[in-house]
Amino acid sequence: MIIDFKKYSSVRIGPLCELEILEEEREFDGFIIGGANNLLVSNKPKKLGILGKKFDFITVLEKNKEFMILEIGCATRSKNIHSFCKENNLKGLEFLRKIPGLLGGLLKMNAGLKDENISKNLLTVSLAKKELKREQIGFAYRFCPIDEVMFKASFRLNYGFDYAKDEYLKKARDNQPSGASFGSIFKNPKGDYAGRLIEAVGLKGFVKGGAMLSDKHANFLINKKNASFEDAIFLIELAEKRVFEEFGIRLLREVIVI
Repeated sequence: MIIDFKKYSSVRIGPLCELEILEEEREFDGFIIGGANNLLVSNKPKKLGILGKKFDFITVLEKNKEFMILEIGCATRSKNIHSFCKENNLKGLEFLRKIPGLLGGLLKMNAGLKDENISKNLLTVSLAKKELKREQIGFAYRFCPIDEVMFKASFRLNYGFDYAKDEYLKKARDNQPSGASFGSIFKNPKGDYAGRLIEAVGLKGFVKGGAMLSDKHANFLINKKNASFEDAIFLIELAEKRVFEEFGIRLLREVIVI
């Protein structure tokens, strides 16, 4: 399978690449791209793969008066998970309304918004040869240590979809810049904000070639017009360098460079 990352990735940067489709649960020694929402793909990326359609599903494993246990394939889109929860009055994943991606990528980044994250209601994750329980996985802020391919996961969700939280979390992202980007470039340092630090060193709105550190939110890189990998990595590394020189803080990337 051939993918043009200029059309497929959310930041619209990258070459034509051949991908291996994983149709069964098996080991894979490359990188799974998922929805490519937080990826910056170089001109010569490592071996790449993608989960097949078999892993795009939501199944009810258990249902009672208090909760449901769902099994969800890691190729399932966040918007479909959110819609299922809303339709079935399940709470805990309202934040997925505003976070694009496939479940595998959401788990790998421990994606979340405000005080919510994808691992909060997680029960298990299935890998090629084993199943891990939530307590066996060292999740942290925007971090998951699993390096193997994740194929499916199970969640325990109580009833009571929170419409107020759903609307609040929607508005929490309404101030983010529009345009082709991979969302936040960096994780927020403890007690601070990456966007504030980047703006403080004078890089808000800084342009290199076709890429820009957003003039609306400095922790977003925007592909203004045909940005190259070189344009994007230049801005990422410049922000890291300037913030460290000024504040002694090493910004940690949310975007994955492959």
